[in-house]
Amino acid sequence: MEKRNIRLFSRDIAIQAFKDSFVKLNPALLVKNPVIFIVGIGALLTTIVVFGDIYSGNFSNFNFQITLWLWFTILFANFAEAVAEGRGKAQADSLRKSRILTKARKLLNNKEEFVLATDLRKGDIVICDTGDIIPADGDVIEGIASVDESAITGESAPVIRESGGDRCAVTGGTKVISDRIIIKVTSEPGFTFLDRIIAMVEGAKRQKTPNEIALIILLSGLTIIFLLVVVSLPAYFGYSLKASGISASHNLTLPVLISLLVCLIPTTIGGLLSAIGISGMDRLLRKNVIATSGRAIEAAGDTDVLLLDKTGTITLGNRMAIEFLPAEGISVEQLADAAQLASLADETPEGRSVVVLAKEQFNIRAREMQTLDTVFIPFTAQTSMSGIDLKNQDGQIRRIRKGSAAAIRKFIENNDGFFPENVGEIVSVISRLGATPLVVAENNQVLGVIHLKDIVKGGIKQRFAQLRLMGIRTIMITGDNFQTAAAIAAEAGVDDFLAEAKPEDKLQRIREEQANGHLVGMIGDGTNDAPALAQADVGLAMNTGTQAAREAGNMVDLDSNPTKLIEVVETGKQLLMTRGALTTFSIANDVAKYFAIIPAIAILLYTTPSGVSPLNALNIMKLTSPESAILSAVIFNALIIVALIPLALKGVKYRPISANRVLALNILIYGFGGILIPFIGIKLIDMLLVSINMI
Repeated sequence: MEKRNIRLFSRDIAIQAFKDSFVKLNPALLVKNPVIFIVGIGALLTTIVVFGDIYSGNFSNFNFQITLWLWFTILFANFAEAVAEGRGKAQADSLRKSRILTKARKLLNNKEEFVLATDLRKGDIVICDTGDIIPADGDVIEGIASVDESAITGESAPVIRESGGDRCAVTGGTKVISDRIIIKVTSEPGFTFLDRIIAMVEGAKRQKTPNEIALIILLSGLTIIFLLVVVSLPAYFGYSLKASGISASHNLTLPVLISLLVCLIPTTIGGLLSAIGISGMDRLLRKNVIATSGRAIEAAGDTDVLLLDKTGTITLGNRMAIEFLPAEGISVEQLADAAQLASLADETPEGRSVVVLAKEQFNIRAREMQTLDTVFIPFTAQTSMSGIDLKNQDGQIRRIRKGSAAAIRKFIENNDGFFPENVGEIVSVISRLGATPLVVAENNQVLGVIHLKDIVKGGIKQRFAQLRLMGIRTIMITGDNFQTAAAIAAEAGVDDFLAEAKPEDKLQRIREEQANGHLVGMIGDGTNDAPALAQADVGLAMNTGTQAAREAGNMVDLDSNPTKLIEVVETGKQLLMTRGALTTFSIANDVAKYFAIIPAIAILLYTTPSGVSPLNALNIMKLTSPESAILSAVIFNALIIVALIPLALKGVKYRPISANRVLALNILIYGFGGILIPFIGIKLIDMLLVSINMI
C-alpha cells in the first residue's frame, strides 16, 4: 500500500463529500442515525410550515431561517460521515492500484498453461519465476524467492518467501524478483486478501461496534425523553398563558418547538458518531494495519492484557555470539576453532555470528565446506543441536556438536564421556543473565560454551511502563528456559512471562486470562499461532505469516512488525477517548442551549405590570430577543458539528494514562468546555444577527 498522508480536507475529498451529503438525505440511510433522523423530520415539518406561510401570504423570515439551518444541521452531519468515508476511499484507491490483472502459469497434470488470474480458483497450482507478478493469494509449496511487496506494504526492501515455514504466504499483486516458486492458491476471485481490505476500507462491510450501538441506544433514549418533554410543553404553556392573562395565540409555534427539540437532543455526537468510527479504522490503516472489523479496534481500546512474543518483539531477534567460555583444560582458541567449524554450514544469524566472532578474536579464517571432508548435521527440534563430522588427515572422525546444555550432555553421555561441573556453572550464569548458552563438544569431550546475547530493544521498557499506566498488563511468551525468560523479563520490564511455551500453552493462557474477565491481545505469524490468534480478543497476524494465521486474526500488520501491537492498542484507546470526549462535549453544550432557548420562549409568562417577567432572570446571556436567541442556538448547533469534524477525524490527543485520569480530563476539558463554548458562541451569533439585521 502506498504510504501517503491524506489531508483532512483535500479538494477531491471535500467535493465528493459535499455531493454525498445530499445523497445521504435518503430516509433509508438517514434512519440509521436516529438522532439526525429526528432532526430530518423536524426540518421537513418546518419546511411544510414555511410553504404554508407562503401560500397564506404570511411569510415568516424567522421560520424560513429556522428551516434553513435545520437542513444545514443534517447536511453537516452527513458531510462529517462522508469526509470520513472519503478518506477511506482514497486509501482504497491506493490499494486498488496495486491490483494488476495478469496471466498466470497454471500447472495442470504436470503441464503449464496460461490463464487469466481471475480464472484461478482455490487449490490451483501456479508457477512464478523471476519478474512474474504473483497472480493470486497463496502459499509457497515449493522453492524460495525474494518478493517485492511494495505494492501492498509500501516498503521497497524485498522479503523472503519459502515453502514449509511461517513465511510461506504470498499476496496477489506482489512481484517475484529472484528465483522460482510454486504456489497453491488459497482464495477465490473477489475474496482475496486485497479484495477484503478494499471492502473494509471503503466501509462496505463496516458494522457498528457494541460500544457504538450502546451509545446510539443511550442517545436515542435521551432523544425520546426530550421529545416527550417538548410535546408536553404546549399544554403547559397554554395553562401558564391563561394564568398570566395572555392570549392563547401566543403559545409555542411548531418551528419553535422543533428548534427547542433539536437543540436539546445530542445532535453534535449524533452527527459525528459514524465519522469517529470510520476514522478510527482509517488511522489504523495509515499505520499499515488492516482491521477486519470495527469491533477489533474497539476491543484493542479495551484490551488490558497483552501477550508478546520475546523474539523480534521485545528483543531484536537475532542472538549474537559475544564470547567463548572454555571448559577447564581447554584453550579458548581450541573452543573457537571447533565452534567455527560447527557453524560453517549454519546460515542462521547465530551461526554466522559464531564464525565472525572466531575470525575477529583469533583470526581464524572461515573454511569452505567443499574443501573439507565433512558431513553437516542440521539442527532439529528433536536433537536440539547441530554440527559436523570432520575426517582428519589420519582418517579419524571429529564429531563436533553445538547445542543446548541438555542436548550436549546427552550426546556426551552416549559417547561415554562426562559433562564438566564448571561448564554447568557457566551455563547457569549465562542463563541468569538472560542470554543463551550454546555448549560445544567434540566426540566425548565438552570444549566449552558460546555466549549468545539477544538484545532487548531500546525504549521497550519505557513503552511497557506507559502501558502499565494505562492499566495494561504485559506477558512475554518465549520458548526459552525459565531462567533465561526471567532475566529477559526483568530487563524488559514486562509484568509476567510464560517460559518454554508451546502453542497449546499460549491458547491455555489466553483462555485463563479471559476467564478472569480480561480482554487479551496477542501477535502471531505461524500456523501454530492460529488457534491463539482466533481465541484472543485482538489477534494481530503478520502479513509475512501463513494464510492460516492471517485468517485466524482479526487484524493484519502489512509491515510485519511485531511491536505494532502496542500501536494498535493505542489507536483503539484513542478511538474510545475521542468518542467519550465528544459525547461529553455534546451533552455538556446542551446545558448552555437551555439558558438560550428556555428563557426566550418563556419570557412572556407571568409578566408583571412593569413588563418584566421573573423568568427573565434566567436570560444570563442577555440575548437581544426571543427570536434571535432561538435562531442563534439553532445556528450554533449546526456550526459546531462542522467545527468538530477535524477532531473527530484526527482523534483527541492520546495520553498513556489510566481510565480514571482520562475521565477526569474529559470532564475538565470537554465537560466545562462544552458548557463555556456555547455561551460564547451563541452570544456572538446573536450579536452578528442583530448587526446584519437578520432578526
